[in-house]
Amino acid sequence: MAPIPGSGLAKGLAVTLRTMTRKTVTEQYPDVQPELPPRTRGVIGLFEENCTVCMLCARECPDWCIYIDSHKETVPPAVPGGRERSRNVLDRFAIDFALCMYCGICIEVCPFDALFWSPEFEYAETDIHELTHERDKLREWMWTVPSPPALDPAAEEPKELAAARKTAEKLAASQAEPKPDTPEGADS
Repeated sequence: MAPIPGSGLAKGLAVTLRTMTRKTVTEQYPDVQPELPPRTRGVIGLFEENCTVCMLCARECPDWCIYIDSHKETVPPAVPGGRERSRNVLDRFAIDFALCMYCGICIEVCPFDALFWSPEFEYAETDIHELTHERDKLREWMWTVPSPPALDPAAEEPKELAAARKTAEKLAASQAEPKPDTPEGADS
């Protein structure tokens, strides 16, 4: 069946008329900050205390925009007679946001929850070389990360919490049991 001549034009005019009758909404940015969705991808925040310098984020980054430098330190034994351990200490953690494509792979692969999405989006610079942000700036953005959404009240209790609660209840029940009042050495 052939389309009616001019039907496309009529549809286009209908859309135009419908749009013309609606009230316009003007965002007064930058005077009024926009309402951002809860899962907005702005920049990446670094929780430095959790970073073990495992380098997974830098290796998995498709743009190679994460730069990490570290050195090894020797840690004394935890107990006398134990052996010394070595651990990595973070010297530099930087992300080049001029290269970053905001895919979030680095955040997903981090096994220690050191990287998070922050809703900050105002970090423009006049020079492209200044878009490489070091760990101090990434740490500042960490404090703008929103808290995770509350759990669904109808959701099943996590297995770890259920096991811990059952153990605590058993311990409380065993301590609350009355002890028999029989004298020692007495046989009935």
